[in-house]
Amino acid sequence: MSAYRVGLTGGLAAGKSTVGGWLAEVGFCVVDADRFVSEIYEPNAPGAKLVSELFGPSMLDDEGRVDRSRLAALVFKDSTARQQLERAIHPLIKNHFESVVRQSGATVVLEAGILVEAGFAPMFDLIITVEAEPEIRLKRAIERGLDPESAQDRIRSQTTTEARVAAADLVIWNNGSLEEMSRQVDSLVNRIREGGELGE
Repeated sequence: MSAYRVGLTGGLAAGKSTVGGWLAEVGFCVVDADRFVSEIYEPNAPGAKLVSELFGPSMLDDEGRVDRSRLAALVFKDSTARQQLERAIHPLIKNHFESVVRQSGATVVLEAGILVEAGFAPMFDLIITVEAEPEIRLKRAIERGLDPESAQDRIRSQTTTEARVAAADLVIWNNGSLEEMSRQVDSLVNRIREGGELGE
């Protein structure tokens, strides 16, 4: 049986992680790219070594862990630095996902905000993007604790809504309540299950 590959992406604060959590709850294997990056930013891990080599040891804390707030302050202001980081980190994410796929042999979902930008789209049988209007996303990001300038920087650093929608097979709109998004996810779960069955 070949694994059915699902890519889950979306703009900052659109609701991607909520959808990823729901898909995990119903039994799908969900690989969270952000969580994986956090793991490889630990002391002596590959990501920490790459960040230190690219931007200097000042990007690590006293224990050798990547200082994510310091790194974010750099890469979300400097597009060249962001591209350098992405070129180094994206292959690690891809290799990790492929490893999970080989071990699983079933439906595997990669949750990644950078899925389109990283050129990962051809890897998947189904691509979903979770979207919301920019002003709604900005408001949510600020409510999460980001200052307005940082939130704007992060939104600008991502590809456009139009680019994600163009790359996606299915768009989940999250401009309203969680209940409204949940109904869309119920249909998504059925579609993924049908796709997985076809892949068997």
